[in-house]
Amino acid sequence: MPSMAFKCVICGKGPRAGKAVSHSHRATIRRFLPNLQRVRIWLDGVARRVLVCTVCLRSGRVRKAA
Repeated sequence: MPSMAFKCVICGKGPRAGKAVSHSHRATIRRFLPNLQRVRIWLDGVARRVLVCTVCLRSGRVRKAA
């Protein structure tokens, strides 16, 4: 298994860059992090504990392990 980056193993969703805009409209760089959950799923016929985004969990793209 590859190293655990902060990325969904199903869809590949990871952090995105954007700007935080203050009241004075000064923009600074920030990161938008996906909502990742650590769950046990069946991956390549083996039960593994991986990071999966909530969009993949709700849409049924993941088969959870018991």
